[in-house]
Amino acid sequence: MKSDRPLRARWLDAAFQNTAFCLLVPFLATAEEPSVSFENDVLPILTRAGCMAGACHAKADGQNGFQLSIFSFDPDSDYREIVYDARGRRIFPSSPDQSLLLLKATNQVPHEGEARFEKDSEFYRVLRQWIAEGAPREIPDEPDPTGISLSPATVKMTKGGTAELKVTCHYSDGSTREVTHLCEYTSNDTAFAKVDHHGKITAGKVPGESSVIVRFVDQVAAARLVIPPDELLPPERYSKLPKANEIDKLAYARFQELGLFPSGNCSDDDFIRRSTLDVLGRLPTIDETKKFLADQAPGKRDRWIDFLVSPENRFAYADYQATKWSDLLRPNTQRVGVKPVYLLDQWIREKFRENTPWDDFVRELLTATGSTHQYGPVAVIRDKREPADMAEFISQIFLGVRLNCAKCHHHPSEKWSQDDYYSMAAFFGSMKRKGQGISPPISGEPEYWWFEPGGTVKHPVTEAVMTPKAPDGPEFPEIPKDNDPRETLAEWIVSPDNPFFAKAMVNRIWADLFGRGLVDPVDDFRESNPPVNEPLLDWLAKDFVANGFDQKKTIATILRSRLYQQSSAPNEANVADNRNFSRSYRRRLPAEVLLDAISGIANRTETFHGLPADARAMHQWNHLLPSDFLDAFGRPDSSAAPPMVREPDGSVVQALHLMNSKELQKKLSGENPWLDSLTKLPSEEAVNEIYLRVYSRYPNDAERGVSSTHLENAADEKAKRTAVEDVVWSLLNTAEFVLNH
Repeated sequence: MKSDRPLRARWLDAAFQNTAFCLLVPFLATAEEPSVSFENDVLPILTRAGCMAGACHAKADGQNGFQLSIFSFDPDSDYREIVYDARGRRIFPSSPDQSLLLLKATNQVPHEGEARFEKDSEFYRVLRQWIAEGAPREIPDEPDPTGISLSPATVKMTKGGTAELKVTCHYSDGSTREVTHLCEYTSNDTAFAKVDHHGKITAGKVPGESSVIVRFVDQVAAARLVIPPDELLPPERYSKLPKANEIDKLAYARFQELGLFPSGNCSDDDFIRRSTLDVLGRLPTIDETKKFLADQAPGKRDRWIDFLVSPENRFAYADYQATKWSDLLRPNTQRVGVKPVYLLDQWIREKFRENTPWDDFVRELLTATGSTHQYGPVAVIRDKREPADMAEFISQIFLGVRLNCAKCHHHPSEKWSQDDYYSMAAFFGSMKRKGQGISPPISGEPEYWWFEPGGTVKHPVTEAVMTPKAPDGPEFPEIPKDNDPRETLAEWIVSPDNPFFAKAMVNRIWADLFGRGLVDPVDDFRESNPPVNEPLLDWLAKDFVANGFDQKKTIATILRSRLYQQSSAPNEANVADNRNFSRSYRRRLPAEVLLDAISGIANRTETFHGLPADARAMHQWNHLLPSDFLDAFGRPDSSAAPPMVREPDGSVVQALHLMNSKELQKKLSGENPWLDSLTKLPSEEAVNEIYLRVYSRYPNDAERGVSSTHLENAADEKAKRTAVEDVVWSLLNTAEFVLNH
């Protein structure tokens, strides 16, 4: 099945001097062909019994001198520990029942972990047979597990009801085997449903959707659980809902299954504010809002969407997209130098201004070579200098796969192994560099990076030279010697057949527009974290590919959907929903967007070191530029390594900052032609202008009355100017302003 590895060969050479090996030789020589497999039978039992868990013998230092690999990610090491370590005292082939492995596991000999199974159990019988057969490491031509399947894959349950899973393992020779009794089961939400060690699921009392994660050694699968409410809504209610495109059809189908009903359509003022903030990262102007609200012609929302993604707005669009993607790509200047970071920032902005298709963006970034002082993308390579670091980074950003856990051992909640991790790293093993390297902030010397044939990446345990292979992708053993493997990786990533790239990218777009992804966290695709609406994610990915990886087209498609244009006000059927998008979720504005909005209203730009006087917060090209406001509202820590994740929740610090900020008061009380002009308008008209500027809507009667009275009570024009400031300040300190809704 598997070829001998160098490290294992050394173990076996040493084993010839071991007493236990001498005891094994007669059995290996005389027994019939073994029928019990170490990897397919023994390790699954030990894993299922908990011996391979991080709290037991798979701890960093093992337990009482007996150390196994977590999730059996290193079978060779496990075999050595069981068969040869401690002079082979753990197994006794001539009298299997006296093997310490069995005596301890059944607690016949005192065992700190107590009994893991009974003497008359199937687990005991299989382990005993393996020992009696001479404890073989391999069986000739034994197949490898290739995956597991669950029956049923989707479990529909009633409140308090039960269901049982059946797990089938599929092998490389086409055979199958039921392994239900050998699997580990975990509920993603124990309040929603519980699962026992035998795969029996017990539903809770709350309707909704969750999943149960099933692991068989290094194979992982997820069963989707659905508990509908006691009474589902009539199908005709869903059939009457307006559908703008396929997004709505697929969303309504999921709502109907879960007993959710979408909120009504959002108002025009909510739509223009929400969509403008989501696409351009700015508030609509007063004139834009007035014109849009006054437009009574059909299709005005579609026309506004066309305007948002038009070339006319390419600079605002690029600045906002660069703000988000710089969190993911931009290294710290203190690590790679000032100029490389600045050039990378300018490259990102240029790509978004040109609306570069994502396949071209990825090709250019992944295959970058040259000087860090001449070409921006080289800064990414300079920061992620080691092949393993670059592989982990690219996988998370563009495939949505977090390989980082597999660097040291098998991924604890996914199928990824060290082989997967270092096979991905092999694509970057032939990169060469010269120059100063990682530099202080003010670096006068560039670093040069280029491809040169001959580089290799080795497995840290087996020392095997790894063949380039992406997660769930094909191996590329025949890459021509003079070809850069990164080019092969880039072509595979952007291939229409790639199972990850298109989904990862549309999931990021979806999260930007809805506040959370169909897969959440947005870059954590795995069997144990399934999407909330897989058919919808699949359709979006296919549409993205069909549109030539054009992000603007995908954004426009989503904005046109009835789903995006929902109100944030809940109804009785969706008040508890916070993950299926049956209503619009209110989101705090990003720090840069909020600061630019306040600065625009006050007509006073923020001052940033090293930027022009009229620069906006979204023009900053590194997070070291000092700003108390941006730090308070969630700008990433400048010392963090990309990709960086922002904390989306509000805080007391943010509320206190807005209420007590001297800088905000200076902006409002300083020179501002717009605020000055309001003092010359009738009070009600001035209040209308303020609400249109701050909230992108007209005030209601109560709001207009309170605000107008405050302005009318001013004794003179100077007092009225102060009163205008009071009203604006009050609105800036409300949830309606700091949230997108």
